[in-house]
Amino acid sequence: MIDFLLLGTGAMMPLQNRWLSSLLVRCQGQITLFDCGEGTQIPWRSSNWGFRQTAAICLSHLHADHVGGLPGILHSLANSDRRETLRIYGPVETDTVVTGLRAVAPELPFDIVVHELVEGDRIALPGDLVGSVIAGDHRVPSLIYRVDLARAPMFDRAAAESLGIPRSFWSMLVRGEPVEHGDHTVHPAEVLGPLRPGLSFGFMTDTRPVHGASDFLHDVDLLISEGTYGDSDLQFKAEAHKHMTFAEAATIARNANARELWLTHFSPAMLQPELFLENATGIFPETTLGFDGLEKTLRYRDEAL
Repeated sequence: MIDFLLLGTGAMMPLQNRWLSSLLVRCQGQITLFDCGEGTQIPWRSSNWGFRQTAAICLSHLHADHVGGLPGILHSLANSDRRETLRIYGPVETDTVVTGLRAVAPELPFDIVVHELVEGDRIALPGDLVGSVIAGDHRVPSLIYRVDLARAPMFDRAAAESLGIPRSFWSMLVRGEPVEHGDHTVHPAEVLGPLRPGLSFGFMTDTRPVHGASDFLHDVDLLISEGTYGDSDLQFKAEAHKHMTFAEAATIARNANARELWLTHFSPAMLQPELFLENATGIFPETTLGFDGLEKTLRYRDEAL
């Protein structure tokens, strides 16, 4: 399963009841942070999620409202007694920006490794998650993330027992490794059923709709997407500032056959985004208006029944 906590839903500047863009993702006890606007550590500390198990940070792009909270996050990780390497992923120039922000957080008890990504790259994220990216369309280089969690095929216990395979070998077969039993090599296909669908989500913010986004995000269980402008009459602003309206985000979710859409990254001029929710639900009914503190757990579909 994958846990989500939306820490901040704001764009440009924090408001009294709306922190800047940030999302926590937890899988197998390991945490990945997506974007870290100014003050991200404040709502994080107010949650029941600790800092210690944070092993990666993924940045959509390098504007201040998405990276300005990095020094505070690094100090929070240090104060949580983290010693293991922290990996930071982002578009070109991420290393330069991280180096600059570290001028006010120069001494840390863990190493930082920065990976700059381009369209088509795949990355290993904490908790056996696998990320991939395509380029967004913003005023600076930006990335759209897709993250997948594979699921092992069903283990046929009866078949394993009929073959006389000791239980100590079962986990190896589940991992896809053949085992030697007597004078016979047992292959995983002999005791494993067909592949089962895993879990997936997308993170898409600070971008115009791009060709291929719906294909890239096809069948995700959850799409977290910017909806900077709720009012479709502000389409001209969305185009000028390289953002999206609620309707545009919902259209991508519908075309991707996503199971659910969370809208986030609201313009500070939009104080009541709920007034425009129908602009999204009229296109994609499974739309949720994001708010600071929104949580969800994705479970495998047969487990969620």
